[in-house]
Amino acid sequence: MNNILKVGLAQISPVWLDKEATLKKIEHTIVAAAEQKTELLVFGEALLPGYPFWLAHTNGASWDLKVNKEIHAHYVRNSIQVEAGELNSICTLAKTHKMAIYLGIMERAKDRGGHSIYCSLVYINEKGEIKSVHRKLQPTYDERLTWAPGDGNGLQVHPLKDFTVGGLNCWENWMPLPRAALYGLGENLHIAVWPGSDYNTKDITRFIARESRSYVISVSSLMRKEDFPKNTPHLSKILENAPDVLANGGSCIAGPDGEWVVAPILHKEGVICQKIDFNRVYEERQNFDPVGHYSRPDVTNLQVNRERQSTVTFKD
Repeated sequence: MNNILKVGLAQISPVWLDKEATLKKIEHTIVAAAEQKTELLVFGEALLPGYPFWLAHTNGASWDLKVNKEIHAHYVRNSIQVEAGELNSICTLAKTHKMAIYLGIMERAKDRGGHSIYCSLVYINEKGEIKSVHRKLQPTYDERLTWAPGDGNGLQVHPLKDFTVGGLNCWENWMPLPRAALYGLGENLHIAVWPGSDYNTKDITRFIARESRSYVISVSSLMRKEDFPKNTPHLSKILENAPDVLANGGSCIAGPDGEWVVAPILHKEGVICQKIDFNRVYEERQNFDPVGHYSRPDVTNLQVNRERQSTVTFKD
């Protein structure tokens, strides 16, 4: 039954900007998903340790403002350094439960000095191996005040049963060329991760599915005022202008025909499970395949730089 894959959409809130507590919550969610025999589990964008909601509520663009500097420093301290083994517990659980995982993290990248942070989407295979770390190519609007732009190294796809799975972060999914790069690698199960809003997921999920004739899984987080830990720096300032609900979920699945398999689900915390059938991909590729029989590479052709970017190259 390699054509059938049971997927899980982990629509949860972080313990905001608390790395250790959020890791524990992710671990518990993996165990809960394993009880439902989930084979691929997807978490939202920047879930570990959380999305920078403060920027919209603390005059985030104000130059040299102490509040933003102190929250940013707290954010960096709670971000993940993959090379230091900070995802080892997640990898162990993936291996134990033979479960592939996509996890949105804030990455404190050692190969870029270890002080800037990147919105990264990590793929861990069912053997517990980290196979790709995709750093978001272009942070969106106010995200640029705290996130650094990534590179093309993570534009990778991975085999999972009959499927070929790849993923992008949030508004990267609106970028036609990164989508085309993944299509060209044979992607037929597209993962789109978001901080949390049906505003983001309700249109583009179906659009990408219909464009690519692939399954598309969109996973969003939740965030409410009560999800902010009491020890968050400048919490009263953040909450002063924040709405009661900052992220309402909206996780969903569209099939290769662009129709809903699971319509956007709002305000519900937990793992949303669904079986998908690879044969539907072949059925829909019969009349349209964007990088196969319905392409003209002699006319239009995409070049992709997948080198991991670094400021310094050493020759010892």
